[in-house]
Amino acid sequence: MNSNQKKNAPYNRTLKLSSEDIRNLSPLLFKINSKSKIHEIENRILNQNLFEAIDYLPEKFVDLLFIDPPYNLNKKFSSINFRKKSLSDYKEWLENWFVKLLPTLKPEASVYFCSDWFTSVAVFDVLNKYLKVKNRITWEREKGRGSAKNWKNCHEDIWFCTVSENYYFNTDAVKLKRKVIAPYRDNNKNPKDWISEGKGNYRLTHPSNIWTDLTIPFWSMPENTEHPTQKPEKLLAKIILASSREGDFVFDPFCGVGTSLVVAKKLNRKFCGIELEKKYALLSLKRLALAENDKSIQGYSDGVFWERNTLREQLINKKSK
Repeated sequence: MNSNQKKNAPYNRTLKLSSEDIRNLSPLLFKINSKSKIHEIENRILNQNLFEAIDYLPEKFVDLLFIDPPYNLNKKFSSINFRKKSLSDYKEWLENWFVKLLPTLKPEASVYFCSDWFTSVAVFDVLNKYLKVKNRITWEREKGRGSAKNWKNCHEDIWFCTVSENYYFNTDAVKLKRKVIAPYRDNNKNPKDWISEGKGNYRLTHPSNIWTDLTIPFWSMPENTEHPTQKPEKLLAKIILASSREGDFVFDPFCGVGTSLVVAKKLNRKFCGIELEKKYALLSLKRLALAENDKSIQGYSDGVFWERNTLREQLINKKSK
């Protein structure tokens, strides 16, 4: 750590770059300026503008495309500023680069596209023009300030699409473990569709398109960085487990600090990400290095997802036995 870098407060686990990190990781960043083969970008981070790289990407290499572009807001991403556009201009901006990503998709590929509530309709219009829209996931993003003259905005959308009707989806891999409030028993007094564990009763439930079990990364979580719109690893784990197999290729053209790539690595998928901001690309590399020895994903254990804050409670109960 250099002398000018501010140290974290006690219990603050926010991941930051040291001067040594910058020196050691910078040579691992990559750019493409000619047509590339799949093995040349596999498990790499391209530190360049998507619009410079997009024409050089291989064709039909993506099993799962995760897109989390800048939302249509005035937002500063480290040294990069994104300026809000009119809704029609934002829609045109999306379509201009999205159509160029379509040749990268395999015929059985799935696409997940993130948006805020206001631009969600514009995103739908673009996606519905080129893909088969299967669902809209709404997830609770319980963070941020309230509003004096409006409802607090605490959700975001993720559009789930496929290239064709022949696609992979593994429901069993993304079931949610919920507490049973009123456990029901059959005539033989056996639990009906639930099990008793530790000090609680639980049921595995099918995944829905409303996600309320996510925790936005914050200062005491080891996955947290200084990125202003970082997605939780648990969110990406749901998407990757549902719509890809081990060994499949996950591609993220706006990868930020690499959450999609880190989770893909933890779940034994291939990956590639594009990120223009060097600081975020380096943080992605640091997180990928840490994932070599730490495969844990907050809120996901033993092949199931747990309701928010219940996994920790269950682990404490087991330790106290």
